[in-house]
Amino acid sequence: MDITDGTPALHGFRMPAEWEPHSQTWLGWPERPDNWRNDGVHGQTVFAKVASAISKFEPVTVCASASQWANARKQLPHNVRVVEMSMNDSWFRDTGPTFVVREGESGSGKVEHNVAGIDWNFNSWGGIDDGCYIDWGHDLVVAQKILSMERVPRFPQSIILEGGSIHVDGEGTCLTTEECLLNKNRNPHLTKEQIEDTLKTYLGVKKIIWLPRGLYGDDDTNGHIDNMCCFVRPGVVLLSWTDDESDPQYERAVEAFTVLSNSTDAHGRKFEIIKLHVPGPLYMTDEEAAGFVQVGEAKPRLPGTRLAASYVNFYIVNGGIIAPQFGDQKWDAEAVLVLSQAFPDRSVVTIQGAREIVLGGGNIHCITQQQPAGPIS
Repeated sequence: MDITDGTPALHGFRMPAEWEPHSQTWLGWPERPDNWRNDGVHGQTVFAKVASAISKFEPVTVCASASQWANARKQLPHNVRVVEMSMNDSWFRDTGPTFVVREGESGSGKVEHNVAGIDWNFNSWGGIDDGCYIDWGHDLVVAQKILSMERVPRFPQSIILEGGSIHVDGEGTCLTTEECLLNKNRNPHLTKEQIEDTLKTYLGVKKIIWLPRGLYGDDDTNGHIDNMCCFVRPGVVLLSWTDDESDPQYERAVEAFTVLSNSTDAHGRKFEIIKLHVPGPLYMTDEEAAGFVQVGEAKPRLPGTRLAASYVNFYIVNGGIIAPQFGDQKWDAEAVLVLSQAFPDRSVVTIQGAREIVLGGGNIHCITQQQPAGPIS
């Protein structure tokens, strides 16, 4: 059911923080050979690890194409639901719906939907000229299919926006980057103020904190916030950091730190900033690059390319943190320590081999989409 009369905020909806209770998590299933090396074999193994880890905390649904359904079903644990769905690629943070919630019942006593979904427009992270692939027709209807499957009301929105470009604290504050949302390859006809107004009326937020840029090397998404900075709780953020002044990420990290240090959230709180050091730097090997089948449709994966690897790209589940590990012994261990201290009431579960997801252009947060539990009236 589409809700075309009014915005989510007008109907009392807001985007909840990721740490608020989930009813389930959604993932896609990787297969395209120009973005997942060796016909997706390695990527599928890691996706299965992620789905399995999440399923120990909450229900999981994995969507796979008709040709991959049996393969996905075989690789995934029995408690993970596998459904058939067409998609151009498996980045459900960006192509899936952004779920919103509201409290209460209608005046007549009739129980209304407490959960709804925003179906943003999508152009493959930049359109025909700058996007990651040139046909995204299946991706355009992923959100609508999920909302229909769950019988959840849908708010269609024409603005081009990916879920990885926004992060909220559930109390009125949204984090994003100018590098992405103000990029000419997204919504060149809209001003910064118009984009802010859309975020406020659709996410139910009051204040947007704009970091200038995202993680160095995150060219596929033009600097999504979920590789750079995220909320731990209201007033507390984790920031991708490096102490190496010769690393191009250093300038971006200091720049973001300065903005956050001079900002307050929607409730006037100053931010506590926790630094989370990036791994590496890591680069795509010749062997890895050779595993991609370049058919001319997707962005090429070239040897020597710096990987946009970040420990900030973790996922919060009910009672847990699903965190990437990249094979960098020093910084892998440091990330687990920092995340354990930042989330003392949650179990930190690590995913070895998360480098494989980075090779495709993202990480654990990018491949997951939380569906919040409906508020108790």
